[in-house]
Amino acid sequence: MQYVKLGNSGIEVSRLCLGCMSFGDPASKMHAWTLDPDESEAIIKHALDLGINFFDTANCYSAGTSEEYLGRAIRRNVARDRVVLASKVYFNEGHLSADAISREIDGTLKRLGTDYLDLYIIHRFDYGTPVDETMCALDKLVREGKVRALGASAMYGYQFYNMQIAARDNGLTPFVSMQNHYNPLYREDERELIPICKQMNVALTPYSPLASGRVARADWESDTLRSKTDKVAQSKYDSTEESDKKIAARIRELAQKYGTSMTGIAFAWHFAKGVASPIVGATKAKYLDEAAGAFDISLTEEDVAYIDELYMPHKIVGAL
Repeated sequence: MQYVKLGNSGIEVSRLCLGCMSFGDPASKMHAWTLDPDESEAIIKHALDLGINFFDTANCYSAGTSEEYLGRAIRRNVARDRVVLASKVYFNEGHLSADAISREIDGTLKRLGTDYLDLYIIHRFDYGTPVDETMCALDKLVREGKVRALGASAMYGYQFYNMQIAARDNGLTPFVSMQNHYNPLYREDERELIPICKQMNVALTPYSPLASGRVARADWESDTLRSKTDKVAQSKYDSTEESDKKIAARIRELAQKYGTSMTGIAFAWHFAKGVASPIVGATKAKYLDEAAGAFDISLTEEDVAYIDELYMPHKIVGAL
Protein backbone atom coordinates (compact mmCIF):
# COMPACT_ATOMS: atom_id res chain seq x y z
CA MET A 1 0.00 0.00 0.00
CA GLN A 2 1.10 3.53 -0.72
CA TYR A 3 0.41 6.51 1.54
CA VAL A 4 0.09 10.26 1.06
CA LYS A 5 -0.43 13.34 3.22
CA LEU A 6 -4.00 14.64 3.10
CA GLY A 7 -3.50 18.06 1.56
CA ASN A 8 -1.94 20.57 3.95
CA SER A 9 -2.76 18.46 7.00
CA GLY A 10 -0.23 16.19 8.65
CA ILE A 11 -2.60 13.25 8.33
CA GLU A 12 -1.17 10.32 6.37
CA VAL A 13 -3.75 8.25 4.50
CA SER A 14 -3.59 5.17 2.32
CA ARG A 15 -3.97 5.88 -1.39
CA LEU A 16 -7.18 3.86 -1.34
CA CYS A 17 -10.05 4.81 0.96
CA LEU A 18 -12.72 2.28 1.88
CA GLY A 19 -16.14 3.81 1.33
CA CYS A 20 -18.71 2.55 3.82
CA MET A 21 -21.99 3.50 2.16
CA SER A 22 -22.64 -0.20 1.51
CA PHE A 23 -22.50 -1.02 5.22
CA GLY A 24 -25.68 -0.60 7.23
CA ASP A 25 -29.09 -1.89 8.18
CA PRO A 26 -31.28 -2.41 5.07
CA ALA A 27 -34.29 -1.65 7.28
CA SER A 28 -33.25 2.00 6.92
CA LYS A 29 -34.43 1.64 3.31
CA MET A 30 -31.53 3.66 1.96
CA HIS A 31 -30.23 0.78 -0.17
CA ALA A 32 -31.26 -2.83 -0.63
CA TRP A 33 -27.72 -4.18 -0.96
CA THR A 34 -26.15 -3.03 2.31
CA LEU A 35 -24.09 -5.51 4.35
CA ASP A 36 -24.83 -6.58 7.92
CA PRO A 37 -22.35 -5.99 10.81
CA ASP A 38 -20.38 -9.22 10.31
CA GLU A 39 -20.22 -8.89 6.53
CA SER A 40 -19.13 -5.27 6.91
CA GLU A 41 -16.45 -6.24 9.42
CA ALA A 42 -15.05 -8.86 7.04
CA ILE A 43 -14.55 -6.22 4.32
CA ILE A 44 -13.04 -3.76 6.81
CA LYS A 45 -10.64 -6.43 8.12
CA HIS A 46 -9.54 -7.22 4.57
CA ALA A 47 -8.96 -3.54 3.90
CA LEU A 48 -6.80 -3.32 7.04
CA ASP A 49 -4.84 -6.38 5.91
CA LEU A 50 -4.11 -4.61 2.61
CA GLY A 51 -2.77 -1.59 4.51
CA ILE A 52 -5.81 0.63 4.01
CA ASN A 53 -6.10 3.01 6.96
CA PHE A 54 -8.64 5.49 5.53
CA PHE A 55 -12.39 4.89 6.00
CA ASP A 56 -15.23 7.11 4.80
CA THR A 57 -18.84 7.13 6.01
CA ALA A 58 -21.62 9.67 6.66
CA ASN A 59 -24.29 10.45 9.20
CA CYS A 60 -26.98 9.76 6.60
CA TYR A 61 -25.74 6.37 5.37
CA SER A 62 -28.40 3.82 6.34
CA ALA A 63 -29.74 6.15 9.06
CA GLY A 64 -26.42 6.20 10.90
CA THR A 65 -25.95 2.43 11.05
CA SER A 66 -23.02 2.65 8.61
CA GLU A 67 -21.16 4.68 11.24
CA GLU A 68 -22.15 2.15 13.90
CA TYR A 69 -20.93 -0.84 11.87
CA LEU A 70 -17.65 0.90 11.02
CA GLY A 71 -17.02 1.89 14.64
CA ARG A 72 -17.74 -1.65 15.83
CA ALA A 73 -15.30 -3.18 13.33
CA ILE A 74 -12.55 -0.69 14.14
CA ARG A 75 -12.82 -1.30 17.90
CA ARG A 76 -12.59 -5.05 17.37
CA ASN A 77 -9.66 -5.07 14.93
CA VAL A 78 -7.27 -2.12 15.20
CA ALA A 79 -6.10 0.63 17.53
CA ARG A 80 -8.01 3.87 17.00
CA ASP A 81 -4.87 5.89 16.32
CA ARG A 82 -3.88 3.57 13.46
CA VAL A 83 -6.82 4.58 11.28
CA VAL A 84 -8.21 7.75 9.70
CA LEU A 85 -11.98 8.01 10.09
CA ALA A 86 -14.00 10.40 7.94
CA SER A 87 -17.70 11.19 8.14
CA LYS A 88 -20.02 13.80 6.67
CA VAL A 89 -22.70 16.31 7.54
CA TYR A 90 -25.42 18.00 5.45
CA PHE A 91 -28.28 15.57 4.75
CA ASN A 92 -29.83 16.26 8.14
CA GLU A 93 -32.14 18.79 9.76
CA GLY A 94 -30.57 22.25 9.50
CA HIS A 95 -28.00 21.15 6.91
CA LEU A 96 -24.83 23.17 7.71
CA SER A 97 -26.17 25.62 10.27
CA ALA A 98 -24.09 26.07 13.42
CA ASP A 99 -26.70 24.26 15.53
CA ALA A 100 -26.89 21.34 13.08
CA ILE A 101 -23.11 20.92 12.88
CA SER A 102 -22.78 20.98 16.68
CA ARG A 103 -25.57 18.41 17.06
CA GLU A 104 -24.54 16.11 14.24
CA ILE A 105 -20.87 15.76 15.18
CA ASP A 106 -21.88 14.49 18.61
CA GLY A 107 -24.17 11.92 17.03
CA THR A 108 -21.45 10.79 14.64
CA LEU A 109 -18.86 10.43 17.41
CA LYS A 110 -21.31 8.42 19.52
CA ARG A 111 -22.18 6.06 16.68
CA LEU A 112 -18.52 5.55 15.76
CA GLY A 113 -17.60 5.05 19.41
CA THR A 114 -14.76 7.57 19.36
CA ASP A 115 -14.09 10.95 20.96
CA TYR A 116 -12.65 12.54 17.82
CA LEU A 117 -13.00 12.39 14.05
CA ASP A 118 -9.98 12.65 11.78
CA LEU A 119 -11.81 14.26 8.85
CA TYR A 120 -15.22 15.96 8.91
CA ILE A 121 -16.65 16.53 5.44
CA ILE A 122 -19.49 18.80 4.39
CA HIS A 123 -21.55 16.59 2.08
CA ARG A 124 -22.87 19.43 -0.10
CA PHE A 125 -22.95 23.23 -0.26
CA ASP A 126 -25.69 24.78 1.89
CA TYR A 127 -27.50 27.59 0.09
CA GLY A 128 -29.56 28.37 3.18
CA THR A 129 -26.76 29.03 5.68
CA PRO A 130 -24.22 31.88 5.47
CA VAL A 131 -20.75 30.59 4.60
CA ASP A 132 -19.21 32.37 7.59
CA GLU A 133 -21.61 30.60 9.97
CA THR A 134 -20.70 27.20 8.56
CA MET A 135 -16.96 27.84 8.57
CA CYS A 136 -17.02 29.21 12.13
CA ALA A 137 -18.97 26.18 13.35
CA LEU A 138 -16.53 23.79 11.69
CA ASP A 139 -13.53 25.67 13.01
CA LYS A 140 -14.97 25.43 16.53
CA LEU A 141 -14.98 21.64 16.25
CA VAL A 142 -11.29 21.66 15.34
CA ARG A 143 -10.43 23.97 18.24
CA GLU A 144 -12.41 21.76 20.63
CA GLY A 145 -10.49 18.67 19.51
CA LYS A 146 -13.55 16.89 18.17
CA VAL A 147 -12.22 17.04 14.61
CA ARG A 148 -8.65 16.99 13.28
CA ALA A 149 -9.25 18.26 9.74
CA LEU A 150 -12.02 19.43 7.42
CA GLY A 151 -13.08 18.29 3.97
CA ALA A 152 -15.73 19.17 1.39
CA SER A 153 -17.71 17.23 -1.19
CA ALA A 154 -19.58 17.74 -4.44
CA MET A 155 -20.08 21.44 -5.14
CA TYR A 156 -19.27 24.03 -7.78
CA GLY A 157 -15.77 25.43 -8.01
CA TYR A 158 -16.80 28.98 -7.10
CA GLN A 159 -18.60 27.72 -3.98
CA PHE A 160 -15.56 25.84 -2.75
CA TYR A 161 -13.28 28.78 -3.52
CA ASN A 162 -15.52 31.19 -1.60
CA MET A 163 -15.55 28.90 1.43
CA GLN A 164 -11.76 28.61 1.39
CA ILE A 165 -11.39 32.38 1.10
CA ALA A 166 -13.82 32.87 4.01
CA ALA A 167 -11.65 30.58 6.12
CA ARG A 168 -8.46 32.38 5.10
CA ASP A 169 -9.77 35.89 5.65
CA ASN A 170 -11.25 35.08 9.06
CA GLY A 171 -8.41 32.98 10.43
CA LEU A 172 -10.51 29.79 10.35
CA THR A 173 -9.64 26.20 9.49
CA PRO A 174 -9.67 25.60 5.70
CA PHE A 175 -10.57 22.39 3.90
CA VAL A 176 -7.78 19.91 3.14
CA SER A 177 -9.70 17.49 0.92
CA MET A 178 -12.37 17.39 -1.77
CA GLN A 179 -14.58 14.35 -2.34
CA ASN A 180 -16.02 15.08 -5.74
CA HIS A 181 -17.66 13.00 -8.47
CA TYR A 182 -14.83 11.99 -10.79
CA ASN A 183 -13.96 9.06 -13.04
CA PRO A 184 -13.08 8.41 -16.72
CA LEU A 185 -16.76 8.76 -17.67
CA TYR A 186 -17.39 11.97 -15.71
CA ARG A 187 -14.70 14.66 -15.84
CA GLU A 188 -16.67 17.91 -15.59
CA ASP A 189 -14.75 19.01 -12.49
CA GLU A 190 -11.55 19.22 -14.54
CA ARG A 191 -12.89 22.55 -15.80
CA GLU A 192 -12.86 24.50 -12.50
CA LEU A 193 -13.08 22.56 -9.22
CA ILE A 194 -10.03 20.34 -9.67
CA PRO A 195 -7.72 23.19 -10.78
CA ILE A 196 -8.82 25.17 -7.69
CA CYS A 197 -8.05 22.17 -5.48
CA LYS A 198 -4.62 21.71 -7.02
CA GLN A 199 -3.87 25.43 -6.64
CA MET A 200 -4.73 25.22 -2.93
CA ASN A 201 -3.06 21.83 -2.34
CA VAL A 202 -6.40 20.25 -1.49
CA ALA A 203 -6.30 16.45 -1.73
CA LEU A 204 -8.66 14.83 -4.22
CA THR A 205 -10.58 11.87 -2.76
CA PRO A 206 -13.27 11.28 -5.40
CA TYR A 207 -16.35 9.15 -5.00
CA SER A 208 -17.67 6.83 -7.72
CA PRO A 209 -14.13 6.34 -9.12
CA LEU A 210 -15.32 3.35 -11.18
CA ALA A 211 -18.56 4.97 -12.37
CA SER A 212 -20.53 2.46 -10.30
CA GLY A 213 -18.63 -0.42 -11.89
CA ARG A 214 -19.12 0.67 -15.48
CA VAL A 215 -15.38 1.01 -16.12
CA ALA A 216 -14.56 -2.14 -14.14
CA ARG A 217 -16.36 -4.85 -16.11
CA ALA A 218 -16.51 -6.02 -19.70
CA ASP A 219 -20.30 -5.74 -19.88
CA TRP A 220 -22.03 -2.43 -19.23
CA GLU A 221 -24.96 -4.18 -17.58
CA SER A 222 -24.67 -6.26 -14.41
CA ASP A 223 -27.14 -8.62 -12.76
CA THR A 224 -26.17 -7.74 -9.18
CA LEU A 225 -28.82 -6.51 -6.77
CA ARG A 226 -27.08 -3.15 -6.57
CA SER A 227 -26.98 -2.67 -10.34
CA LYS A 228 -30.66 -3.52 -10.61
CA THR A 229 -31.79 -1.22 -7.80
CA ASP A 230 -29.27 1.66 -7.73
CA LYS A 231 -31.40 4.47 -9.14
CA VAL A 232 -28.73 7.06 -8.31
CA ALA A 233 -26.12 5.32 -10.47
CA GLN A 234 -28.63 4.85 -13.26
CA SER A 235 -29.37 8.58 -13.24
CA LYS A 236 -25.66 9.37 -13.39
CA TYR A 237 -24.63 7.20 -16.31
CA ASP A 238 -27.45 5.63 -18.31
CA SER A 239 -28.24 8.74 -20.36
CA THR A 240 -24.70 8.80 -21.82
CA GLU A 241 -24.33 5.05 -22.20
CA GLU A 242 -23.50 4.97 -25.90
CA SER A 243 -20.57 7.40 -25.77
CA ASP A 244 -19.33 6.14 -22.41
CA LYS A 245 -19.22 2.52 -23.55
CA LYS A 246 -16.46 3.48 -25.99
CA ILE A 247 -14.33 4.82 -23.12
CA ALA A 248 -14.93 1.66 -21.09
CA ALA A 249 -13.86 -0.39 -24.11
CA ARG A 250 -10.52 1.46 -24.21
CA ILE A 251 -9.98 0.74 -20.52
CA ARG A 252 -10.60 -2.93 -21.31
CA GLU A 253 -8.02 -2.75 -24.12
CA LEU A 254 -5.41 -1.33 -21.74
CA ALA A 255 -6.23 -3.98 -19.15
CA GLN A 256 -5.45 -6.63 -21.75
CA LYS A 257 -2.27 -4.79 -22.74
CA TYR A 258 -0.99 -4.68 -19.16
CA GLY A 259 -2.36 -8.09 -18.15
CA THR A 260 -4.44 -6.67 -15.33
CA SER A 261 -8.04 -5.89 -14.44
CA MET A 262 -10.10 -2.99 -15.73
CA THR A 263 -10.37 -1.88 -12.10
CA GLY A 264 -6.58 -1.65 -11.88
CA ILE A 265 -6.41 0.47 -15.03
CA ALA A 266 -9.18 2.78 -13.81
CA PHE A 267 -7.46 3.43 -10.50
CA ALA A 268 -4.10 3.85 -12.24
CA TRP A 269 -5.83 6.53 -14.35
CA HIS A 270 -6.89 8.31 -11.15
CA PHE A 271 -3.35 8.26 -9.78
CA ALA A 272 -2.00 9.56 -13.09
CA LYS A 273 -4.51 12.42 -12.81
CA GLY A 274 -3.18 13.44 -9.40
CA VAL A 275 -5.88 11.89 -7.22
CA ALA A 276 -4.69 11.30 -3.65
CA SER A 277 -7.09 8.60 -2.44
CA PRO A 278 -10.19 7.52 -4.38
CA ILE A 279 -13.14 6.05 -2.46
CA VAL A 280 -13.54 2.30 -3.05
CA GLY A 281 -17.08 1.19 -2.25
CA ALA A 282 -16.36 -2.53 -2.11
CA THR A 283 -18.86 -5.17 -1.01
CA LYS A 284 -16.51 -8.07 -1.81
CA ALA A 285 -12.86 -8.54 -0.82
CA LYS A 286 -11.81 -9.24 -4.40
CA TYR A 287 -12.80 -5.71 -5.43
CA LEU A 288 -10.26 -4.30 -2.96
CA ASP A 289 -7.61 -6.67 -4.30
CA GLU A 290 -8.28 -5.48 -7.83
CA ALA A 291 -8.06 -1.84 -6.75
CA ALA A 292 -4.73 -2.49 -5.01
CA GLY A 293 -3.45 -3.89 -8.29
CA ALA A 294 -3.28 -0.33 -9.60
CA PHE A 295 -0.04 0.20 -7.68
CA ASP A 296 1.68 -2.23 -10.02
CA ILE A 297 0.70 -0.20 -13.09
CA SER A 298 2.21 3.00 -14.44
CA LEU A 299 0.12 4.40 -17.25
CA THR A 300 1.96 6.46 -19.83
CA GLU A 301 0.79 9.89 -20.94
CA GLU A 302 -0.31 8.21 -24.16
CA ASP A 303 -2.41 5.69 -22.23
CA VAL A 304 -4.18 8.45 -20.31
CA ALA A 305 -4.77 10.43 -23.50
CA TYR A 306 -6.16 7.29 -25.16
CA ILE A 307 -8.76 6.98 -22.39
CA ASP A 308 -9.52 10.70 -22.34
CA GLU A 309 -9.87 11.56 -26.01
CA LEU A 310 -13.38 10.15 -26.50
CA TYR A 311 -14.87 12.08 -23.57
CA MET A 312 -18.02 14.09 -24.28
CA PRO A 313 -19.37 16.86 -22.00
CA HIS A 314 -21.90 15.65 -19.43
CA LYS A 315 -24.64 17.28 -17.43
CA ILE A 316 -23.50 18.24 -13.94
CA VAL A 317 -24.10 15.39 -11.48
CA GLY A 318 -23.14 15.76 -7.83
CA ALA A 319 -23.22 19.47 -7.10
CA LEU A 320 -26.71 20.59 -6.08
